[in-house]
Amino acid sequence: MTESTAIPNRAGLGLKAEHYEAILGSRPDVGWFEVHAENYMGAGGPPHHYLMKIRRDYPLSLHGVGLSIGGAAPLDEAHLARLNDLAERYEPGLVSEHLAWSSHDEVYLNDLLPLPYTEETVTRVSDHLERMQEVLCRQVLLENPSTYVAFENSTMDEIEFLRAVVKRSGCGLLLDVNNVLVSTNNQGVSAEAYIDAFPLEHVGEIHLGGHASEEEAGGTTLLIDAHDRAVDDRVWALYARTLARGGTKPSLIEWDNSLPAWEVLYNEARRAETVIAAEAGAAPQPAASMQQTRHAAAR
Repeated sequence: MTESTAIPNRAGLGLKAEHYEAILGSRPDVGWFEVHAENYMGAGGPPHHYLMKIRRDYPLSLHGVGLSIGGAAPLDEAHLARLNDLAERYEPGLVSEHLAWSSHDEVYLNDLLPLPYTEETVTRVSDHLERMQEVLCRQVLLENPSTYVAFENSTMDEIEFLRAVVKRSGCGLLLDVNNVLVSTNNQGVSAEAYIDAFPLEHVGEIHLGGHASEEEAGGTTLLIDAHDRAVDDRVWALYARTLARGGTKPSLIEWDNSLPAWEVLYNEARRAETVIAAEAGAAPQPAASMQQTRHAAAR
């Protein structure tokens, strides 16, 4: 396993089984990889065989999608124990979860469902985050959701809610820029204003992904957080705006469905590296040169 666990302020990629061999065969110059924790909660088998090999060369981030951090019930302690085992095994530089709920009693839903932004929800989410951080012995990042409706009983906006949860629980934030565009478009507010108001001082990671669109009655357009295509130009523009205001951050390309060839995904990471380098005031090094440097250092 690589000695480095810290996630650099570089572009990372979501690790998919379809790309294991390409990564191990070429050792591409990628800053880090992120995995959905639930895909690696088994004791062994091919997923761990490949992940262990890749972890030897790259820092790793764990992104949870099934803990139901906003659910009404206490956290699933067995699920939390499995997550802790995974963190101890792979020593990730970052661990994150969604602001959502996805279970009720014994029923687990294949979706990340939104929450009303109230003081009661602040308390529930904060209590769950405190328990998660207690078990993992580390700070956890909470991701802003993609939303399609607003709750009438919300008493605060999303940014006020996130600030309250950070203050109460001590968690950090994961800013998903694509989710910002999806949510603000669907609710008719300014994505730029959202980015400008976001508490970037608490952000430990950024996500970038693709979205689908559907034309609605009356000529409005609904955006859907699909993760099945390249990052949209509007998301790239919001990302550049984010870095200009808050500085460089570890930035992940999410592409979970309709996976492209490895080269297509890698090029998305290179584009993110270009934006990061522009903000840092230096031109990105050509990929081929970086790979040659990595191979030379390995000899």
